[in-house]
Amino acid sequence: MTPLPGEPTAAPITDAAASPPARDHRWGFGAFLLVFAVFVLSAVLIGALIGLASPKSTDSVAAILVGTMVPTMLATAAALLVTKLRGNGPKIDLRWSYNREDLRVGLKFGLIGLVCTTVAAAIWTRVVGEDNATSSLGRLVDNQAMPVAAAVLLFLYVWLIGPLLEEIIYRGLLWGALERLEWGRWVVFTLTTVIFAVSHLEPLRTSLLLVIGVPIGLARLVTGRLGASVVAHQVNNFLPALAVLLISLGVMQP
Repeated sequence: MTPLPGEPTAAPITDAAASPPARDHRWGFGAFLLVFAVFVLSAVLIGALIGLASPKSTDSVAAILVGTMVPTMLATAAALLVTKLRGNGPKIDLRWSYNREDLRVGLKFGLIGLVCTTVAAAIWTRVVGEDNATSSLGRLVDNQAMPVAAAVLLFLYVWLIGPLLEEIIYRGLLWGALERLEWGRWVVFTLTTVIFAVSHLEPLRTSLLLVIGVPIGLARLVTGRLGASVVAHQVNNFLPALAVLLISLGVMQP
């Protein structure tokens, strides 16, 4: 409808996901490298300290919990600090949100990812063998009886907390760093998916992690927000987390 003379024209409606706001923060890919260094160095340091305390303690419940959770928590804290010191804070810079649309899109892509991951894991296990297809966490909890409280804590971490922390690092900090290079949304999606898979430092499972990362990244790509990819990641991790819980309680055999 043509506006009357002198009538103000309405601003055109744009797709936030298709045209993300310009990045005006002062951090880039170097910030991600710093955060990843925090993760690797803290994991190495924690492993060394546990080993020095007692060589037999590396397979203890406390060692499993600390070694699994703390490095990612420290790396996430570093990522959030970067956005505070060199940007506008995590809500703006990392496109953090958690609304009904994020939940809907996240559930959709999470369920798609869950199906794809289950099929891919079955195929991958037949190709490389069950021992080689098992994740590093899965190998840690194999034949390791845990108290109920510790097993539930690990379940909640793998299902809910870990995905949130990883999304802040990869589809938050890394995604924002690559967007500044203006290479296009699909390039950013591809690079973050590949780096996500490789950064787990499990070479035999990299192909499987690529399959896992695709629907999670698509949730971020479609909405332009972090909340959807967090939900997708959490949905995708539910069955693996449940398996870890049942194995660590001795209910299911690895």
